[in-house]
Amino acid sequence: MLGRVLSVGVFGIDGYRVEVEFDVRKGLPAIVVVGLPDAAVKESKDRVATALKNSGYRWPGDGRITINLAPADTKKEGPAFDLALALGALSATGQLLSDRLKDYAAVGELALDGSVRSVKGALAMALTAREEGLKGLVLPADNAREAAVVSGLQVVPVKALAQAVGFLAGDLEIEPSAVDLEAVFEDSRRDDVDFSDVRGQEHAKRALVIAAAGGHNVLMIGPPGAGKTMLARRLPTILPMLDIEESLETTRIYSSLGLLGRNQSIIATRPFRSPHHTTSEAGLVGGGSVPAPGEVSLAHHGVLFLDELPEFNRHTLEVLRQPLEDGFVTISRAQASLTFPAQIMLVAALNPCPCGYLTDPKRECHCTPRQVQNYMGKISGPLLDRIDIHLDVPSVPYRELRAKSDGSTSAAMREQVSRARAVQSRRFGGDARMTNARMSHRQVKKFCALDDAGESLLKQAMVEMGLSARAHDKILRTARTIADLEEAPDVTATHLAEAVQYRRLDRNLFA
Repeated sequence: MLGRVLSVGVFGIDGYRVEVEFDVRKGLPAIVVVGLPDAAVKESKDRVATALKNSGYRWPGDGRITINLAPADTKKEGPAFDLALALGALSATGQLLSDRLKDYAAVGELALDGSVRSVKGALAMALTAREEGLKGLVLPADNAREAAVVSGLQVVPVKALAQAVGFLAGDLEIEPSAVDLEAVFEDSRRDDVDFSDVRGQEHAKRALVIAAAGGHNVLMIGPPGAGKTMLARRLPTILPMLDIEESLETTRIYSSLGLLGRNQSIIATRPFRSPHHTTSEAGLVGGGSVPAPGEVSLAHHGVLFLDELPEFNRHTLEVLRQPLEDGFVTISRAQASLTFPAQIMLVAALNPCPCGYLTDPKRECHCTPRQVQNYMGKISGPLLDRIDIHLDVPSVPYRELRAKSDGSTSAAMREQVSRARAVQSRRFGGDARMTNARMSHRQVKKFCALDDAGESLLKQAMVEMGLSARAHDKILRTARTIADLEEAPDVTATHLAEAVQYRRLDRNLFA
């Protein structure tokens, strides 16, 4: 007796089709699971057998049982195949006769009482089921809203094994789950924070508008309590809204790690990730025996904030260099090589010295020059080179701290950013995702041409500050963004002068 049931697995952040074959034959009692199962999959036979019995079904206990998970050359992980295994057992023993098995995939973890528990990666599974041309996906009710954002696929929610059997047998009709994406986006786009909460620091807000408009990385330097963290946390509120494609890309990453909320269907706002400085390399960029995404991928299409930058392990910081340049992370292991997206804005913050008060006019710094040098030396020159804007954030004077006016608001700042992004979209042929920070060297030469005054100013800055070729291009990219904010067709010496001042800390930090 042979039963076949379709299922879906997740490897990395991508789904793949799995055929569960359940064969029962006469012979010495034995249960063999093949197809590169991990420990959780091997243990599933005990969960499935108990769940079947407690749900009123019969487990084929006598004879030799062979369970194959195809494709056999891909490692299967986790308990998500429990439901498919149970349905395969019922099909093989004639307890489930259904024409729907060839059109529907089934995923879900089984409890011992037959109830169906949620699984990780439901969105990737639903996308794969649609790509495979299946009619629908039977999955836990707790994952239904997450999977229902995939159009053109019936998402059938079940809370127990008996419901899945009844639906597939045609004895029970279950209304497919549906999600109103427009309503979800509207509800999720309300920000809890605003730049009006930050008193003073108008020059810093100006720099962050430039960063958001061009997608530039930012390094903020200032004493404790100056507002660096407040500024960073509000940066997503001025970035352009996520479109549906960007939202699905980001949601798929969170879904694969099981990080979506119980009733959350999609991530509609740009993510903000702030890992602790004790984070490991694998935690930051991804890794593990079977590679999983890290913080840079969780911040995809959003902001990665590294507070107290020198406190991070230097080697951990160095692994950021490749994703900052390429926008993706490739993790290679003996079993496989996986690539995770990492289109991020990096925002870092640090104090000017170990005690934090080197640049504070009202607090005395007790750090020695060697202590300051060792503290700043934890940040490598190549990493600093990949940060476009170096921003000095001084303490806020009492007068500004107690001012009644709010200053720049997120709404006003986002409007400036949106206008500049529209200019860039037209420049790059309608590509809304392309920003000035991602321009190639050839594009920099084409779109950032300078007049004689600009050439003279740039040459002086390069010679006096000893900047690298990468810093040269980053200055021009930043100047192009400043010009776009003014909707100016050409980069002038004025735009270039403002861009150069955002690189002046190169010399101050490492002289």
